[in-house]
Amino acid sequence: MAGAKNHDYHILPPDIWPLVGSIAALTTTSGLVLFMHDMAGGWAVFGVGIALLIATFYAWFSNIVKEAQAGYHTPVVQLHLRYGMILFIASEVMFFVGWFWSWFDFALFPNTMSEVVGGVFPPKAIEAVMDPFNLPLLNTLILLCSGTTLTWAHHSLIHGDREGLKNGLWLTILLGLLFSSIQAYEYMHAPFGFGGNTYSSAFYMATGFHGFHVIVGTIMLIICLLRTYKGHFTPEHHFGFEATAWYWHFVDVVWLFLFVVIYVWGSWGAPVH
Repeated sequence: MAGAKNHDYHILPPDIWPLVGSIAALTTTSGLVLFMHDMAGGWAVFGVGIALLIATFYAWFSNIVKEAQAGYHTPVVQLHLRYGMILFIASEVMFFVGWFWSWFDFALFPNTMSEVVGGVFPPKAIEAVMDPFNLPLLNTLILLCSGTTLTWAHHSLIHGDREGLKNGLWLTILLGLLFSSIQAYEYMHAPFGFGGNTYSSAFYMATGFHGFHVIVGTIMLIICLLRTYKGHFTPEHHFGFEATAWYWHFVDVVWLFLFVVIYVWGSWGAPVH
């Protein structure tokens, strides 16, 4: 019959959200440009862009969930979704490579900016640094534990244990919230502020963007928990959960590098706050 489906792919119907997402991205970046140049309306334009981005994410991912529940995520479609998630995480890896690159550049070649940093790293303006074996070490243990609880939830899902899935997700979410709270406390009591020298700028940009990723990951975990209570996910079909788990483990690994490079090695020999 004409129009009969004889393949495993899912042909998406026309949708307005890719266009709305593009407009949202343009509006958000335009608002940031206006704000950075002290022009009128910067925050308002930025707020409109963020609102459009949130609406796009909600509507677009809602459509994906509906497709999954309708049975459109065949093995072929799931494979391509996994390819997409792998490419997304790869782009995130390169994003953090940029921050590590700048950190190593500042740390290994301080003489190139001797007028700014005094030829040493951490710069002379930094009177004290974070104690890596205080709150940062605690946060490291928290994230490692969260990776363990998420793995427990994943294995529970694969073996049909719904209670284990729920409990594992609950614990992972609570550990993620605890991590973010401790990092916020650390920022509030930090011995140096943002900007002013290479050390503080690179420190806050790297750890701050990681903290933002933890918040995003926590939101993704909460959505997975809500979907679990609605009866979503089966041992055979749970890409949404799997993608979230990949993202969370990526955030864990990035933090280990941040802890070793920025907190431990980057503060070696400097006075501790």
